[in-house]
Amino acid sequence: MSDPLVSTAWLREHLGDDDVHVVDASYRMPGMRPPLTVDDYKERHIPGAVFLDIDVVADRDNALPHMLPQPAIFAREIGMLGIGHDDLVVIYDRGDYMGAPRAWWMFGVFGHQRVKVLDGGLKKWLADGHPVNAEAVSPAAKTYRTDFDETRVRRIDQMTRNVETREEQVIDARSRERFEGSAPEPWQGRRSGRIPGSLNVPFNELVDPSTGLMKHVAELRRIFEGAQADLGRPIVTSCGSGVTAGVLSLALARLGTQSALYDGSWAEWGLPDGPPVATGKP
Repeated sequence: MSDPLVSTAWLREHLGDDDVHVVDASYRMPGMRPPLTVDDYKERHIPGAVFLDIDVVADRDNALPHMLPQPAIFAREIGMLGIGHDDLVVIYDRGDYMGAPRAWWMFGVFGHQRVKVLDGGLKKWLADGHPVNAEAVSPAAKTYRTDFDETRVRRIDQMTRNVETREEQVIDARSRERFEGSAPEPWQGRRSGRIPGSLNVPFNELVDPSTGLMKHVAELRRIFEGAQADLGRPIVTSCGSGVTAGVLSLALARLGTQSALYDGSWAEWGLPDGPPVATGKP
């Protein structure tokens, strides 16, 4: 499996290629200020980049946050961004791995084979002295074809069955405090705790804080194995609302392990009438 990351140097070299399309998929958690990453995009973005709002390219009839849209909706929205199903898509965020891995996963779910994440995002791009601008981008729409891969998505009924069968390992990307139930949830009205039997790999531990780059493959392997994950067995990633779980799935892909992602994540499981939760240290 090829590395799902590309460097800023690679993107700078290929930025003008006809089949390379750059997507800003930055996202902020609830309560963060300023709340709208599209405003950041309008102020400055990688030249030619379009903006993908994961709250808009979503199932907006579902009360849960940014749930996966129907294939026809995804095809319409991505086609309007001027992206075709054979194009090479490079996705970035502000450099905090909030948004880009989720969008990378979405493209993969809908069968897009040529999709990458910019390692270090806009933070690394700027640090390396590469250009940005505020020019409006108005691409010509394309016809986009999807090929839905249900093996990369998990729903709550599958997750509740798995609590009993333990056929798949569930790895939670939230902080240790949220995983153990000692910190309140940012998603209003959710209980604290974790899915019973799940493991914990906080997503930020996979990133080098000094550079914003994802850690080397050997270190990623050490972190997952240190959390008691068996990389040879099926894995499902989870988090607060299906965003930072994408960071785990991205890191696992770098290790040659394809995982599924629980779309509803804690925003669904943690509802007052949701399934049982576990708390405290595992």
